[in-house]
Amino acid sequence: MRVLALDVGERRIGIAISDPTGTLARPLQALARGSREEDFAAIAALVAEHDVGLVVVGQPLSLDGTEGPQARRVARYAEALAAHLTVRVISWDERFTTVEAEKVLRQGRKEKDRRRARTKGELDAVAAAVILQGYLDGS
Repeated sequence: MRVLALDVGERRIGIAISDPTGTLARPLQALARGSREEDFAAIAALVAEHDVGLVVVGQPLSLDGTEGPQARRVARYAEALAAHLTVRVISWDERFTTVEAEKVLRQGRKEKDRRRARTKGELDAVAAAVILQGYLDGS
């Protein structure tokens, strides 16, 4: 079963997908945020296109594990998304995923390419892959 992961931000949603066995995660794309209806339609299309059985939404908890304002917004977003999709939607702790994604991007580039500015959304999609790999490894 394929799993889709979302890193929901203010401007973009980073999206990652697992392999068919649900073992390895890879960045898929970054979706520019629109209305909830537009976001949900795009996510539903990806779920159908890739035969996804589960959606994991990164939950941006505070360092001490509590929910701040952004975590509450993402939780409401995930609840609304779950009502829109036909597959299960769960939340997963995303603390430190952006830092880890930045490390992945730095390590994956050749020395001359490290100076190149990252494309918009590249970090978001890699962060979603870090979230997803954490879920896959922990489940």
